[in-house]
Amino acid sequence: MELSAFGPPQSSRRLFARFPWAALGLTVAVALLGVWNLASASRGGHGNLWASQLLWLAGGLALAFLLSLWDYRNLLALAWPIYGAVMLLLLAVAVHGKTVLGARRWLDLGPIHLQPSELAKLAVVVVLAKLFHERPPPKEGYGLPQLAIPFALILLPTALVMKQPDLGTALIVAAVGLTLCAFARIRTPTLVLLLVVGAAGSVGAWHHFLKGYQKKRIESFLNPEGDALGAGYHANQSIIAVGSGRLLGKGWGKGTQTQLSFLPEQHTDFIFSVWAEEHGFLWCALLLLLYFGLFGWCLAVAGQARERFGSYLAAGVAGLVFWHVFINIGMVTGVLPVVGVTLPLMSYGGSSLLTVLLGLGVVWSVEMRRATF
Repeated sequence: MELSAFGPPQSSRRLFARFPWAALGLTVAVALLGVWNLASASRGGHGNLWASQLLWLAGGLALAFLLSLWDYRNLLALAWPIYGAVMLLLLAVAVHGKTVLGARRWLDLGPIHLQPSELAKLAVVVVLAKLFHERPPPKEGYGLPQLAIPFALILLPTALVMKQPDLGTALIVAAVGLTLCAFARIRTPTLVLLLVVGAAGSVGAWHHFLKGYQKKRIESFLNPEGDALGAGYHANQSIIAVGSGRLLGKGWGKGTQTQLSFLPEQHTDFIFSVWAEEHGFLWCALLLLLYFGLFGWCLAVAGQARERFGSYLAAGVAGLVFWHVFINIGMVTGVLPVVGVTLPLMSYGGSSLLTVLLGLGVVWSVEMRRATF
């Protein structure tokens, strides 16, 4: 029997009967394609990263399944403690974090390295879902005064992640939080004002917050040929890899850009470039369909949830999946600047994989309880 936070206990058998097997199938399909792709990407000197990823996948799926059996409404009481704990972890990174390639993003916990900025994405989703659940929007939507606290809750982790520095993850944290605000409904005049302020703020960020290498990446995006061997190297090599895959790709393990190590960060940020080069346009289209199915299912759960908290949680996880896919594929194809964003369930990284799976586990829990109260 399971103890519900707001209702009578639900039998495990009844809950199991409502388990969203289709969503699990989509998740496992993308993740296993990722492991297969990573086995090729890691052949050129990165060791058996695919085996490590497979272990993280097995552990993450187990945790997500257990989380789905736990009543997500218990998160209402845990939202603030979760948010506070993650903020403390981000502060710990600033003081005791492990520095790699000039960035301090990880906590060394012996056998594992934890990246708290990944957990910040879920912490923002949970705390905003609680806030909007307890403070329903007026008929016309939220105005600036009502958005002051949500914006502060988004700004704090975004600033701490930017300090590491990690522009890509900071953008995801901000984008997921703002997506949830928009889902909760913002007044049209307020939304227009925020867009204007955001555009003006980007100018200030350029002059006062972005690091030199981050500015060069944006400049190389605007002028790809200007520094092809410097700041524009990553983007140019990625575009070559994606384009060379053509319709059906070169075959697993036969991508020249990948296997000859011309493609940088091919097991993390540029994992989609490996997939495109070796499997071609048709398999890229299949992968995007799988992502679209996963994103669409999360949105469907958000629209069908029986109460606001579950709806906001599902919408936040949908935003998390969408922005990761949109920004990652945009940057590896030259449509967006290179900002360092992983592809969910595909890129190597235990913290990233675990974050996505835990988020999906919460949405599974929302869906399983849709008809029980």
